[in-house]
Amino acid sequence: QVQLVESGGGLVQAGGSLRLSCTSSESTFSGHATGWFRQAPGKEREFVSVVDWSSRPYYADSVKGRFTISRDNAKNTVYLQMNSLKPEETAVYNCAARDRGYYSSDSKNYDYWGQGTQVTVSS
Repeated sequence: QVQLVESGGGLVQAGGSLRLSCTSSESTFSGHATGWFRQAPGKEREFVSVVDWSSRPYYADSVKGRFTISRDNAKNTVYLQMNSLKPEETAVYNCAARDRGYYSSDSKNYDYWGQGTQVTVSS
């Protein structure tokens, strides 16, 4: 069973930055598309960013130009650098991975989930 462990959440002021990390227990991590979804209170879970098996990044339109996703296969880790954060981006951010290496923005296509890390952006 693949385990995903997130870190890096916290409290930041609007306009600030945070870097999230997601480390996988799976030795074949490099073959998985891995990324981030978020869910704010009272809202549905939404796609944020994913990096596919070839390290190609994909982003939700709302975060393009501000967020950067990357992967370090030697460390079985995916990073999400978040800049210029906005209060409306306050949410629980979950790391997710799928057995297939190709991109998908649909959370239903992801097989493994981390426990989530809270990101709070104050105004």
